Amino acid sequence: MDEEHDVDHSFLMSIKAFSEFTGISQSTLRYYDKIGLFSPSARGENGYRYYAPSQITAVNFVQVMNYLKVPLKTVKGLAEDRDPEQLAMTLMAQSAQLNEELRRLSDLYALISVYQKLINEGLEARENHVYMRFLETSPLALGPPATFESDGDFHEPFMDFYKEASLRRINLAYPIGGYFDSMDTFLEAPGSPQRFYSLDPGGAEEFPGGRYLVGYNRGYYGEVSDLPQRLTAYAQEHELEFVGPVYNLFILDEVSIPDPNGYLLRASVAVKPKTK
Repeated sequence: MDEEHDVDHSFLMSIKAFSEFTGISQSTLRYYDKIGLFSPSARGENGYRYYAPSQITAVNFVQVMNYLKVPLKTVKGLAEDRDPEQLAMTLMAQSAQLNEELRRLSDLYALISVYQKLINEGLEARENHVYMRFLETSPLALGPPATFESDGDFHEPFMDFYKEASLRRINLAYPIGGYFDSMDTFLEAPGSPQRFYSLDPGGAEEFPGGRYLVGYNRGYYGEVSDLPQRLTAYAQEHELEFVGPVYNLFILDEVSIPDPNGYLLRASVAVKPKTK
């Protein structure tokens, strides 16, 4: 109940009316009062709060600062003792924090976009099929040369890549793939990429856009089945020549599928018509 009989509130507003007018909840107004940030103009019996009409504009300072995500502790310090110069300095500091938050949100949006694109491709891809596709240029971060004890035993070199990535501040939240410098090396040891790479958009290297021969295979890391042979057979049948590196990437991995046997690998290698 907001009404009190011993207070002349002809020109005052109850907390309920003030809340409805300003859009600030009653619980928030009580909290502001409790911490000394913004208090009512008068109080009735039992502590009922009453606000003057002039406080509608006075509380706008708190609302603007709150909208700008300025910490309440800072707002409280400015509430009774501020000037344009001091406020400008506060806003400059808040602008720097918001710029950092914008950068972080931009990074998150980019990561979401990568996963959405790969998942959509994985849902549309036909396992054990080979396609001709145009792939766009995109940044990536190549790790150091990988050393394998045996083909497909990727755990130790994979951990070496993780250590190097940490030193180079490569974002390992992005999907990680395997790099072969040619189709010959892919055919020779298909489960042992010569390097690992991350799709981190801040990477110093680049995946070159162009026409690629693309094939898919389902299975755990290091398991490629006959994918290199299928790519080779398709290229021979269509008189295509391999150009440059092979990029392996699990477009459906542990992020989207709990069963490792359901992971979906995409191998891509640039091609051109054979010279006659």
